[in-house]
Amino acid sequence: MDLKEEKPEKAHGAGPDAEARSPGEAARDDNIDIEKAAQSNVGSAHSELTLEEGTSADKDKEQHDSEDPNIVDWDGPDDPQNPMNWPAKKKWGVIAVLSLVTLITPLGSSFFAPGVPQVMSAFHEKSNLLAALVVSVYVLGFAIGPIIIAPLSELYGRSPVYNGSNVLFVVFTIACAVSTNMNMLIAFRFLAGCAGAAPLTIGGGTLADIMPREKRAGAMAIWALGPLLGPVLGPICGGFLTQAKGWRWVFYVLAIFSGFFSLLLFFTARETYAPVLLARKAARLRKETGNQNLRSIMDDNTPPREVFLRSIVRPMKMLFFSPIVFLMSLYVAVNYGILYLLFTTITFVFEDQYHFSAGSIGLSFLGTGIGMLAGMMVLGVMSDKIIKKHMAKGNVKPEHRLPFILTLPGGIALPIGIFVYGWTADKHVHWVVPIIGTAFIGLGNLSSMMTIQTYLVDAFTLHAASAIAANTILRSVFGAVLPLCGLSMFDKLGLGWGNSLLGFLSLALIPVPVIFRVYGEKIRTNPKFQVKF
Repeated sequence: MDLKEEKPEKAHGAGPDAEARSPGEAARDDNIDIEKAAQSNVGSAHSELTLEEGTSADKDKEQHDSEDPNIVDWDGPDDPQNPMNWPAKKKWGVIAVLSLVTLITPLGSSFFAPGVPQVMSAFHEKSNLLAALVVSVYVLGFAIGPIIIAPLSELYGRSPVYNGSNVLFVVFTIACAVSTNMNMLIAFRFLAGCAGAAPLTIGGGTLADIMPREKRAGAMAIWALGPLLGPVLGPICGGFLTQAKGWRWVFYVLAIFSGFFSLLLFFTARETYAPVLLARKAARLRKETGNQNLRSIMDDNTPPREVFLRSIVRPMKMLFFSPIVFLMSLYVAVNYGILYLLFTTITFVFEDQYHFSAGSIGLSFLGTGIGMLAGMMVLGVMSDKIIKKHMAKGNVKPEHRLPFILTLPGGIALPIGIFVYGWTADKHVHWVVPIIGTAFIGLGNLSSMMTIQTYLVDAFTLHAASAIAANTILRSVFGAVLPLCGLSMFDKLGLGWGNSLLGFLSLALIPVPVIFRVYGEKIRTNPKFQVKF
């Protein structure tokens, strides 16, 4: 990190201007409050916590910290080293490059899906289960990777984790390209998925580090396109590439683009995690001044090993013991699993039912992509407008990320799309109609994923990476497991009733975001639902 030299007397940032708080300082103070609340009740942590809502012990500690000359803080409310105060151009540059990296890793999940028949033929395999596994095992890696990635990012910062994971992703992708048997290919696909989970896991945390609440949804919309649009673009490009060059070149192309975007991220992005930045600042000041008592305002003297172990446990505790994280993650996971089941089976449906060629099969994914783009444009604009409206009234809270006008249309669009796609394909209706159905599926998936992830980031700002990791773990498990039973399910039930089963499941989950829009604040602040670490 390139940080300006600070004078020791400014270490704690408690100058005469400490009362005039900019949005950047306010966000930092919010994070400190969240950190304190998280020690006893992560379920209630959100960016609007104030000292009045904390305990008297919290108040005494903050007052002591503000008067302690050994506490290292930002240099006033407009400190340019605070990521919240970075110029807009720098922030959006980081988001743009991060979005490209976040596009590539999900792209790998389905890029060679049209080439699966070639893979099966090359390795002399005939099992439908293996055909689905070679695609979905990559997504299983998305479930395992966050368990290590999230705590590493909270211990060492975002940048080292991004850069290390990107290198591993390129290496494992090349290993997939040179695989000589199915077992080798499946193993390296899994490892590539583990490494590729980094931008999915901590990308939301990076956005929380640098973007104020009123601009977060727009940034989240751009970033969220990767996890959803990547798997859609993959088969479109992969179909023609596989037909022209064979399945191995799918991995070579993926490695080339991943390497290029990884280099862009390495040279353009800077560390954004405030606790790590302040810890580095404190370490530098200790070296410059010889005062070994200097410490970050966010440092609670917990040993790194304990921090790491606690950070490994935190996503799983949030997933299983926070009703907000569990139910919201379950809602996204079911929708995501349905989407990946669609990605796994759509090749066979349009090849068998509509006799598409290997190249043109990829075009059948266009409907899903168009639905996602439409959802992104609407949600990205409307969500931030709603937040700004509430900010003007002075009563903004995380639940305002779940307005009925956004959650209900998206929730209803998904089952509608599933029913239309399933029954029209079953009855051999013209191919354009099931593709229109997939557009509704894309719209519903983006709506649920974007609104819920933005809500989780706002509700768990400092530990946003852990909340998103919990979400990523569960949805990746569903994304990996559901496709394994997809072909067998459709063989037994047919496309009509098989998809109807999925449609009824998504219908049953529509009330989840509605419940948290109405009762979310009460649940977050209820001691019975608070998670202790």
